[in-house]
Amino acid sequence: MSSTELPPTEASPVRDASTVILLQNRDDGIEVFLLERVGGMAFAGGMTVFPGGGVDISDADSDLEWAGPPPSWWASRFGVDERKAAALVCAAARETFEECGILLAGPTTDSVVTDTDVYAEDRGALERREQTFGEFLTRNGLVLRADLLRPWSNWITPVGEKRRYDTRFFVAVQPEGQYADGATTEAASVRWRSPESALDDWREGSTVLLPPTWSQLSGLTQFSSVGAVLAASPDIAPIQPNLYHVDGELRVEFPGQEHYYAGSAHPWAGEKNRHR
Repeated sequence: MSSTELPPTEASPVRDASTVILLQNRDDGIEVFLLERVGGMAFAGGMTVFPGGGVDISDADSDLEWAGPPPSWWASRFGVDERKAAALVCAAARETFEECGILLAGPTTDSVVTDTDVYAEDRGALERREQTFGEFLTRNGLVLRADLLRPWSNWITPVGEKRRYDTRFFVAVQPEGQYADGATTEAASVRWRSPESALDDWREGSTVLLPPTWSQLSGLTQFSSVGAVLAASPDIAPIQPNLYHVDGELRVEFPGQEHYYAGSAHPWAGEKNRHR
């Protein structure tokens, strides 16, 4: 078996992004909410992912009502300035609402909305970028509940990919009375799965997982409850995989890769999954 690094290439710009690992308890452990993205999308089309997306310039809105750790705390955890930290948290809440209808906000600093159906039109307007998340929250008298999110990890798309993201992963719990759905133009299907079952689906070839998603699911198998996840304090050191070839097959070098490639029916390796 021969291994070769890819030749140097001009790096594409990196865009900030936020992804939320949405959790709920089950009798024998935890479940995570997963979306299968619509095939043909510019990034990760057909892949099974967590809710998330790119940070919008409006996500840095400083006029938001905010509950929980201040931007300075998030800045220290993610190693960014306070403005970017606030934007990352806001994007995490916005994308979660857009992609699965879970709204991490409430009328007061210690409450969460339970009926998100009343905001269905606003959700669509957000997805179409007809309003900002700040405008939506302010007009409806809602407070962003940053305290319902926890920082989890940081992955950066490898050099060589056309679309690159510096993605901060968060964890959050599905609020009581709210129910995640697939009412978004970006999802072909959605499901709740235990981390173990989600990895079984991938090994059987029924789903395709990018390395960051696979890595988060693998790490979550060690937790027996949502409470244990929320109590964790993981290292947020940035991980930027490298691309290389093994016997002409594209691979991604990242921590834990030997388990990712061992026994998988479809490791993320083929050029057809590169979205270049």
